[in-house]
Amino acid sequence: MVAKKPRVVIIGAGMAGLTAANKLYTSSSSNDMFELCVVEGGTRIGGRINTSEFGGDRIEMGATWIHGIGGSPVHKIAQETHSLESEQPWECMDGFLDEPKTIAEGGFELTPSLVESISTLFKSLMDYAQGTRIERKESSEEVNFYKLADKTCKICPRNGGGPEKLSIGSFLRKALNSYWDSVKEQEQIEGCDNWSRKLIEEAIFAMHENIQRTYTSAGDLLTLDFAAESEYRMFPGDEITIAKGYLSVIESLASVLPHGLIQLDRKVARIEWQPEAHQSNGHGCADRPVRIHFCDGSIMLADHVIVTVSLGVLKAGIGPDSGMFNPPLPTFKTEAISRLGFGVVNKLFLQLSSRHDGRDDDYSRFPFLQMAFHRPDSEWRHKKIPWWMRRTASLSPIYKNSGVLLSWFAGKEALELETLSDEEIIDGVSTTISSFLSQPRKQMSSNSHEVSNGKEKSLGSVGESRVKFTKVLKSKWGNDPLFLGSYSYVAVGSSGDDLDALAEPLPSTDTLESAGSPPLQILFAGEATHRTHYSTTHGAYFSGLREASRLLQHYRRAGV
Repeated sequence: MVAKKPRVVIIGAGMAGLTAANKLYTSSSSNDMFELCVVEGGTRIGGRINTSEFGGDRIEMGATWIHGIGGSPVHKIAQETHSLESEQPWECMDGFLDEPKTIAEGGFELTPSLVESISTLFKSLMDYAQGTRIERKESSEEVNFYKLADKTCKICPRNGGGPEKLSIGSFLRKALNSYWDSVKEQEQIEGCDNWSRKLIEEAIFAMHENIQRTYTSAGDLLTLDFAAESEYRMFPGDEITIAKGYLSVIESLASVLPHGLIQLDRKVARIEWQPEAHQSNGHGCADRPVRIHFCDGSIMLADHVIVTVSLGVLKAGIGPDSGMFNPPLPTFKTEAISRLGFGVVNKLFLQLSSRHDGRDDDYSRFPFLQMAFHRPDSEWRHKKIPWWMRRTASLSPIYKNSGVLLSWFAGKEALELETLSDEEIIDGVSTTISSFLSQPRKQMSSNSHEVSNGKEKSLGSVGESRVKFTKVLKSKWGNDPLFLGSYSYVAVGSSGDDLDALAEPLPSTDTLESAGSPPLQILFAGEATHRTHYSTTHGAYFSGLREASRLLQHYRRAGV
């Protein structure tokens, strides 16, 4: 009698799921070790990777960057598949666009020296928090900022008692206040809508905080744990985008799998498993311990299930009204899921219309715009700028001279964006641009409290009468039931230990609890299960390899 092959079902055809499937198939195809299947709730592969097109340009609705090319497995795959070169322009092909124009609300352009001072302060503070200060010759300003960061960390009030409760948000703000205490009181800036030097510096600092919100997905940096920041790792080298699209990496992983192995539009409703020895699933199928129920009423049996759904779906899945797992996951697992953070980041693309006179040079005149807003309680703020635009740090072409502009949103602003009509979005963005760019602007210098007497500037073609958008495209990760958010972060009250707990398989092969019960029934992969590379595609990749290797080692030890 031919022995039955172990059946492995992978839930989710994103980076983690397809990496696991690729590893299991290519490692075992010679001896046909497993019966393998990938089930995907959506109608496409890729998960939070979703390459698309807008205005004739290739864009990314989800994952965008390779965060460091030195040692990145994603970069290696992109190289091997020749995905890093394309004759067609693509999103962020220029990297981070050079020479942004930073403009304060009301139309005052800030000189680079003024912006750079506060930007260096913010970067130094984040380098300190993340432990990424590198050995190099530092300016005296940077040295002083690192000293300020060290002093701040020692005296910063905790959010809940212990040092592990310190948030990035409270650390940053305490350091900013210490910085102000160390410099002379700044005078009012004449003729600048009541902008003082201190208010300008706070607006620039807040701009960087809002950029950090999109990096981390923490809607409020007061919820982002300070201690865990030093565990997060990036690869060295440049940060780049993929010329032929991030989906090319996914397609490469999937290309080795036989036709039919990936099943689309198969949304899972419930996973039944057997945590106790000799427990039957009630349907006479104790030989395959896991029973997967789909929303269409169908059922699939498995020996092992690799769950790669997002942390947002897991959070919803452990709720009292969900019952995603039956019996429920053990307490150590549900508590880790509850404590960890999972935020929403959305991208907004807008296509500029052509000039009415047929000229095609207006795109090159739209700057990489960084926006420094008045405080929400300021009497000088532009009343018509919508609240959901006020924590948006920038608006820029997706590459030099492109007619497509891009802006990033996080937290409650990202969720609000999902509810707005195209007309509401165009009106809100146009109003904001008008406040910053439509009128002649004066430069605000860092060397004096006065406005420079140079010639007033205007960008002309991006003035109120010229900025027109023909269409918009936005991501909607927050309300998509297959994701319920964008990526994970270590929230105040959680730690890297929770990421490790989320990665633990059930039942474990090395615990007394699993004695007599089929081991490794439910395995967990995905970016939220990687302690040092969470929130990234390469973290998802590593987690898929980890769980595939776990199964391979299990059966090799068993002599299969």
